Amino acid sequence: MIGPALVLWSALVGNSPMTDTVIQFEADLTSLNRFYAWPADDATRARWERFADDQARKLSGVPFESLDLEGKVDWILLRSQIEVVRERARFEADRGATVAKWLPFQKPILELERARVMVQEPDPPETAAVLDSIKAQADKVRQDSENRPSPTLALRAAKRIDRLGKMLDQWFKHYDGFKPEFSWWCRKPFASAKSSLEALEKTFREEVAQQKGEPSDPLVGDPIGRDALMQALRREFLDTTPEKLIEIARHEEAWCLQELKKAARELGHGDDWRKAMEQVKGLHAPVGGQDLLVAEQAREAIEFVRDLVTIDPLCEETWRVDMIDEAGQKTFPFAAYGGQRMLVSYPTEGMDLDTKTMSFRGNNRHFTRAITQHELIPGHHLQGYMAQRHARHRMVFSTPFFIEGWALYWEMLLWDLGFAKAPEDRIGMLFWRLHRCARIVVSLRFHLGEMSPQEMVDYLVDNVGHERWTATGEVRRFIGEDYGPLYQCAYMIGGLQLRGFNKALVPGTMTHREFHDRVLRMGSIPMALVGVSLGLTKPERDFKAPSRIPLSDEKP
Repeated sequence: MIGPALVLWSALVGNSPMTDTVIQFEADLTSLNRFYAWPADDATRARWERFADDQARKLSGVPFESLDLEGKVDWILLRSQIEVVRERARFEADRGATVAKWLPFQKPILELERARVMVQEPDPPETAAVLDSIKAQADKVRQDSENRPSPTLALRAAKRIDRLGKMLDQWFKHYDGFKPEFSWWCRKPFASAKSSLEALEKTFREEVAQQKGEPSDPLVGDPIGRDALMQALRREFLDTTPEKLIEIARHEEAWCLQELKKAARELGHGDDWRKAMEQVKGLHAPVGGQDLLVAEQAREAIEFVRDLVTIDPLCEETWRVDMIDEAGQKTFPFAAYGGQRMLVSYPTEGMDLDTKTMSFRGNNRHFTRAITQHELIPGHHLQGYMAQRHARHRMVFSTPFFIEGWALYWEMLLWDLGFAKAPEDRIGMLFWRLHRCARIVVSLRFHLGEMSPQEMVDYLVDNVGHERWTATGEVRRFIGEDYGPLYQCAYMIGGLQLRGFNKALVPGTMTHREFHDRVLRMGSIPMALVGVSLGLTKPERDFKAPSRIPLSDEKP
């Protein structure tokens, strides 16, 4: 039963005096994002900085001390998010500058698009000449084999060329056939320019970066460097360094290995945890049976946590399982969550024998049991359900330290509460926990320039027990552009932060159910500010998060 104090707290979160201010900020941000939908250059960067300045002035007019607790949390979050806008614009413009020498056609393409969105009438003969110059510039860069970028910069340039090509295509379609004189002058020059851009993009992507869409493609990433990592940590309210986070990961790794050896001894393998893990990998569902296994394990987890967190009947009703196809498993070799679905990997008919075998082993019964509750209930499905119904104005502050930290926290809590019934179950849970530690090490060392993508794969194989196929898929995702540089750290670090809050409040101040329901109603915010909302830290105007992250084996 939810206590009256929690009901009052929930009402306050939904009616923060800052709610309308945050909603206005998000709407303005969305409008600008839609309008300035081109690669950041100096002009775009200047517009975003002007927006950040305007928003900062508005926020400075809000009397911080007169706000209630949740209003102060929103104020702190918004101030930080305004700086994120400024920093992101600078970062994107600076990254673009590193490949500008290979993109001399970027400026004329951006100028054409800016004129279009400003509804300026094009001069057809002049525009045709611009298109001819774009083609000539792209051809010149492609033919200059002596001054090719590195694979990393080639991939960065290729992605930008692809975006510019799509923009030019959209620009042309706006006028073609609508303005007959424009079509007469520009149709052929446009086709030639587009063809040259596509040829250059292909040269950089396939010849230089060797990215051909094949499983054998080399892993090519784009590290951001220590300064950018430090900036990202500050925006997550983490008063720490990449090196300290790696130390925490090493500590947690040692704990996992100690527990793996205990489970290995129970299975008769002495301290040889690798041999015990090999045994567990051989225990998998039959061909075509993984969806049924996941559904069974999901229902088991729901029953286990029913007294620990409120689960609305509609939330319990509206999850499903979808299988990931062979192509998707190249970057998602295990499972993922997306839109009320647990996406599940398992061997498909078209895979070769080695790949089928590694998929069976990587998605065995006990690894799957440990990840199902992470993706569904009490993990991401429950979390997403609640996020749609509470503190929706905070979606603009969304952070993986809350999203993934919540799910990882449950892995820790379920371990403490005995969800792992047998040594095989414990090995399944420990595989994932060890994997979260390794993610911190490999991702941060990659962005620090200390570890290559292939070394990342080797680390996952040697230190976690991955199949090489699953490790390669994981690293391909880690170094891609779909995830921020701190995303892989967010699981373990966010989970440790939330675990520390739980240990400080449960059972003395509240029950598990009250704690979990309260956190779920906060929205996706940095964990340091979850601590503020829970009353564990004061909401100062110049709020700085505690520098220490609690370790999993610490006493409350």
